[in-house]
Formats: sequence, C-alpha cells, structure tokens
Amino acid sequence: MKNYCFFFGLVFILSVSQSVLAKSAAVPVPTVNAQQAPAVQADPANEVSSGDTAWMLVSTALVMLMTPGLALFYGGMVRRKNVLGTIMQSFIALGVITVQWMLIGYSLAFGPDIGHVIGSLKWFGLNGVGLAPDPDYAPTIPHQTYMMFQMMFAVITPALITGAFAERFKFKTYLVFLLLWATFVYDPLAHWVWAGGWIKNLGALDFAGGLVVHVSSGVSALAAAVLIGKRRGYGQEPMPPHNMTMTLLGAALLWFGWFGFNAGSAVASGALATSAFVATHISASAAALSWMFAEWYTRGKPTVLGAASGAVAGLVAITPASGYVSPLAALAIGIIGGVVCFAGIRLKEKFEYDDSLDTVGVHGVGGAWGAIATGLFASSLINPGGNNGLFHGNFSLVDVQLLGVVVTVVYAFAVTWLILKVLDKTMGLRVFGDDELEGLDLSQHGESGYVFEEL
Repeated sequence: MKNYCFFFGLVFILSVSQSVLAKSAAVPVPTVNAQQAPAVQADPANEVSSGDTAWMLVSTALVMLMTPGLALFYGGMVRRKNVLGTIMQSFIALGVITVQWMLIGYSLAFGPDIGHVIGSLKWFGLNGVGLAPDPDYAPTIPHQTYMMFQMMFAVITPALITGAFAERFKFKTYLVFLLLWATFVYDPLAHWVWAGGWIKNLGALDFAGGLVVHVSSGVSALAAAVLIGKRRGYGQEPMPPHNMTMTLLGAALLWFGWFGFNAGSAVASGALATSAFVATHISASAAALSWMFAEWYTRGKPTVLGAASGAVAGLVAITPASGYVSPLAALAIGIIGGVVCFAGIRLKEKFEYDDSLDTVGVHGVGGAWGAIATGLFASSLINPGGNNGLFHGNFSLVDVQLLGVVVTVVYAFAVTWLILKVLDKTMGLRVFGDDELEGLDLSQHGESGYVFEEL
C-alpha cells in the first residue's frame, strides 16, 4: 500500500501544480476536435498544404504499422501452437476493414449527418471523396488522405478485441465478426464522437480515440470473453507467453506508431501535433514505470511483460487527452494509468472470466481513465478549441466525459453481445476438442509458426 499511496500522493501534487505550470507549456493553437481539421488553419481557398499532407501521410503509415505491431504484441503472449492464428487475426483486419471502410464504413462514420446518429451513404464507395480538401474534416489536405488516416483507426480497433478470445475463436466466424462489429459498433460511435454526432454536440472531448477505439474495444472484449468462455485448461494448467521478445518488439512498434495515432490527430503539421506528440511519450514512459513498480511491490519481481503492458496502458490513457493537456498533466495521467490498468487486469481473477491477453484491463479500463482524465486536466491554454477541465475551474466537463464513457460501455457491450449471439447460433464462435488442443495454427490455417527440422 505504501507504493500506491506514494503514486497517488505524487499525482495529487502534480494535478495541483499543473494548472500553475500550464501557461508555460501552453500551445495556443486554435483547433476543434482532433478528428476534425482546424478550420482556423485552413487556407481561405482550401488549398492543399504540402507540409500538412506529408505529415498526415506519414501519420497514416505510422498508424498502419500499429496493427502488425499489435499482431506481434499479442502473438508473443499466446502459446506456441497459436502464434500464427493470433497474428493472422490482426493482420487480416487490414484487408477486411479496408474494403468495408472504402465501401460503406467511411460514409457511415464521417458522411453527411443524419439526425446526429449516423452518416448517410452519400459517400458509398468513396463517391465524392476525392483529392480536393474537405472544409469540414480536411481543409489543408486531400480528403482521401484524411479518409486513409481514419481507416487505420478503424482497422486496429476490432483487432484489439482479439486479445480477449485468443486461442479459441473460429477464423471464418471472426471474418464475419469483423464486418459486423465495424459496421454496427465502430462506425456509429465514430460518428457520435467525431463527426457531428450527439456525443460531440454535448461537448465531449476525445482527441484520438479514448471512447471510439479503446473503451469500445475493451468493453466488447469483455462481452466476448464472457460469452465465448474460458480456454480449455484455463486455471488448471500453465499458459505462459511463448515468446516475450516478440511481445516486446510489438510493444515498441505500438509505441512508435502511436505518435502518428495521437499527433496525427491534429490533422496538421504544427504546434498542436507537437504538443500531442510530447504528451504521448511522457504518458507511456510514466505508465511503464508505475506498472513496473506496482508489480514489483505486489509480486516481488518486475517483469518485461509488465513494463511492456504498462507502456501500452499509458498510451491508451493519454489518447483522448493528448491534444488537450500539458506535459505535467500527461505525466500524472500516465502514472495513474499504469497503476489503474495493473489493478484492472486482476479483475478477471475476481470475476473469473478469461480475458486471455488483458484487453479489458488495458484498453477498457485505460480508455475509461483517459476519458475521465481529459475532463480533469484539459486546458484551453493548450487547445483553445477544446475546453477547460475540473482542475482549470470547469466542473461540467467531467460529467460530460463520464456520460460519454457510460454510453460507449452500454452501447458497445450490448451490440457486441448481440452480434456474437447471432454468430454463435449460425456459425459457432469457438473451436472445440481436438482443434483447440492442436492449436489454431494447424486447425485453422494448416501451418506452424515454427518448424524445427532435425539435422
């Protein structure tokens, strides 16, 4: 308990002092929500900025790299017989969601608004999404650049869910699940929070996906873990990660790609992108340390898996706040995020569900903390297009952020549960018997991740 008291005591000091220091760290960049390009920076003629376009193309590539990074991060944590199957679940999302996004996903999420609930299908097949800037989303970059950037968010989000049902999900069912979840969970949430939907209109702040990406995937993972059931032998036999070097490499690639994820959400190359970049790195570093020390204190040794998971937890936590908070606030968010997510992964022991790779504890809990932290630490000195949080005198923002979390949790859990129930009745969700014992690599793909030949 001493370490926990130390962490939270430090956070209290940081939260009080950060309001005083925010002015020195402030980046006075007028902007709107991260996922909406800052209209005040647009050229009156909506001409393409080569600098902004270059940065957004690089950011898109960085976010794309996060999905293979996630594949390695998850792949190293499963048993050897499931490594290819686990990697494939992330990798194939690039193909499936790209096609869905191009045909209907982008239009549903960001297309012309219908009642603040969903986008119309006016942009079906990217009709009308061309190379000219769009005044609402991309005033200084080609509209297709913005579409591609948002596509990479849509790709990685359902891939995150796979950590909850690793080592036991049918691949053919998973392909259908990807399509249904993206269409009925991700796309509506993206519209509500980022594209003129009702949550955005309430004043909720989500710079780069705390609600849309992390809370939604985390709570969907919980629904999947409960409904699909535990792995065969879970709790009776050891199931340690088979390749921690692979997992650490995956975590490093996620950290690297996350700079595009958060800083790219400024939708321009400038001071706001720099501010988000700095906050991202600080939070990840702080959470890696706080998780490591919490684990060291409670379990006796600091593990590589703990440090890697802590870094990811810090990245998750700072995501919704990255464009609205000072470096000192990012430090506080990361410190708390590491400890809170470390506690979050232990929920599965208490409630006895098999969240194989801790998606619920890291993304669900971390995303919720990040959304609430935005309501605490957000400063209009950092981003005049945002709002002040609790520590800057605005008590109402916390309420709005909490409402956003609750709505996301209820909607994502309910719809995911319904999707999985339908799939279970029609296709079956999991592999059983000999297929599960044999492993996903051979039973689902007819391949092995490692082939050891005798000389």
